[in-house]
Amino acid sequence: MTADPNPDCRACGTPYADGHVVLDLGEVPAADHFPAPDDPGPDPLHPLAMWLCPVCGLAQLVRDDTSAEEPLAVEPQALRDQAEDAVARLHAWGPVAERVGGSVREFGSPHGGSWLGLLEDRGWRAAQDEPADLVVDTFGLMHEEDQAAALRRRVDSLADDGVLVLVFHSLATIVTHGQWSSLRHGHVGYYSTTALAGLLEEVGLTAVTGWTFDLYAGTIALAATRAGVPEPPLLDILGAEADLGVTDHGAVRRTLQGAADEESEELRSALAHGGPWHAYGAASRAVAVLQRAGATPDELVAVADASPGKQGRTLPGSRIPIISPEDLVAAEPARVWLLLPDLRDEVEATFPGLRGRWSSPLT
Repeated sequence: MTADPNPDCRACGTPYADGHVVLDLGEVPAADHFPAPDDPGPDPLHPLAMWLCPVCGLAQLVRDDTSAEEPLAVEPQALRDQAEDAVARLHAWGPVAERVGGSVREFGSPHGGSWLGLLEDRGWRAAQDEPADLVVDTFGLMHEEDQAAALRRRVDSLADDGVLVLVFHSLATIVTHGQWSSLRHGHVGYYSTTALAGLLEEVGLTAVTGWTFDLYAGTIALAATRAGVPEPPLLDILGAEADLGVTDHGAVRRTLQGAADEESEELRSALAHGGPWHAYGAASRAVAVLQRAGATPDELVAVADASPGKQGRTLPGSRIPIISPEDLVAAEPARVWLLLPDLRDEVEATFPGLRGRWSSPLT
């Protein structure tokens, strides 16, 4: 990642000085760094802020001087369910349905969540060196430092009459629900459908339709072709984003910075007066949350996580131990913070002995 203090827009090159920081979380530990208990520390802190381009509308990480570490997370059931739902809807859409049996190429996320196997089960074949009839990006684009070049690579891999599908956690959702903790190191782009439609137009594609899913409270799959006309579902999404003001830096900052400051203060108060606590979900996005709340092992005893690679380590900065879900159940905690609210259904079904003890400190 770039260490430039003020990088220009990663998609259109607009000077940094022309845009606005819409969320500033200060200095926090690297999101993917989970130190061993005997690591001497201290854990390095890094700036974490989101900047909104006034020209193309892309929200993006201001800069990232962290070094990416090997992903340790376990793919949640909610992500697998969304993939199956999305592939079924995509498969039934006319421009894709008429190409079944063709070639598909996937640009995936380093965190997992591939659609490739599901598409192959429905008759698609993995593309080799040829331009693909279907190109899907499943949360991959957001990790690319050079957004313009990354989007061009996806378009260049597409057949002339092919379909490109981009899957992303919508900035409109992040703003609507005040999901400030979605900002993390390693995630460069935060997309509104409005911004992506404009960026696609710059590379010769037209956004045609979109599907919205419940994952993360609002994930979108946006389909684009070289010769297409926007369909009503896409126009509805764009209209809702215009009403929300998703490219208005003032509106975005008021919501996100306001939610971050308010919830951080609420968390600090809960830690000071409501503990001791346990938590579930040692996710990368929990790192900034707990850092801003000033969490320590005195108030937050441990965080459970299903990833064997994280168990036995600690959260950076706070050095709160990461334990297994089995150890969490054995501890019989009176209350458990769910640091990943979208996993509530999954964890309640998996750990019935903790029913009634869950609370979600985050929106």
